[in-house]
Amino acid sequence: MNKAFHSSGDVIADRRADYARMLAEGGDLAAAAELMEQALELAPDWAAGWDLLGGFEEKRGNLAQAISAWRRLEALDDEGVFGARLKLAAHNAAAADEGTAVSYVEALFDQYAPQFEQALVGKLGYRVPEMLDDMVEAEMARLGIEGFDKAVDLGCGTGLMGSLLRKKVGFLEGVDISAAMIAETARKGIYDSLQKAELVAALNARRAEADLMTAADVFIYCGALQPVLAALVPALKPGGLVAFSLEAHDGPEALFLRPSLRYAHGVAATRDALVVAGLEVLRFETATLRFDRGAPIIGILVVAQKPPVELTAANDGSAGGDVAA
Repeated sequence: MNKAFHSSGDVIADRRADYARMLAEGGDLAAAAELMEQALELAPDWAAGWDLLGGFEEKRGNLAQAISAWRRLEALDDEGVFGARLKLAAHNAAAADEGTAVSYVEALFDQYAPQFEQALVGKLGYRVPEMLDDMVEAEMARLGIEGFDKAVDLGCGTGLMGSLLRKKVGFLEGVDISAAMIAETARKGIYDSLQKAELVAALNARRAEADLMTAADVFIYCGALQPVLAALVPALKPGGLVAFSLEAHDGPEALFLRPSLRYAHGVAATRDALVVAGLEVLRFETATLRFDRGAPIIGILVVAQKPPVELTAANDGSAGGDVAA
């Protein structure tokens, strides 16, 4: 599905929208917005049209008009495919939900799938899978792990992470919310199994199943980290590893929603969430994840471990006595 190009049902409105896109691409955002308003006079209930208008107004710095367009969009888009609520929340015009906007994320990556790797790796300098893989291999060497019986690559996308994991995993499963992404990676033959599912729902269906889980630039769409980790930890085998990335910020907030509609997580709050989830932090680093409009996006890279059975038993209080410092 390509949500941005849904027809209005009115040929003239569609033509005006096409011309408005051309004007916007050429840098004339004021003319694009004006033409888009004319198109919406012909098709006032066209959700994709309001989404386009809001985007034009935002890019030209006309935030009040963008918010007005997104409010109209929110009223028309019952499924949340266009992410109107997220756009309003990112500009402090609505309360932000702290969970995944499932319909929006699914539609976004269904649309993005064909050009995903070219855009992300070729244009934005994306190296998160390589960085996470290097960290996992370093911990494997330190812990004496020769390989993993089963790994689950959450938000597997087109297999950028999975292709690096393949050589050290017996059974590799990919999970993604987007059917188009699943179709792209299925053609590569990287994974032993692929599942289309929302992340937390997929995790809740598993118990002590994998000895490695990865999530490269996935939790940035999930909001609050603790509910995700609360679902993830029971799905890991005792002693299993999890490796993931987040976009970072240095403020006191646990997270906030950026205009990019991705969540940035606080460094201190992320450490706290890992402790609350019962994970031992093995590696915790900040790094440049990629570039966005020429600016570096700073993020957090984490490798953590679920305590082995013997540690859990030793620390659950059943043995009695005090533990010396």
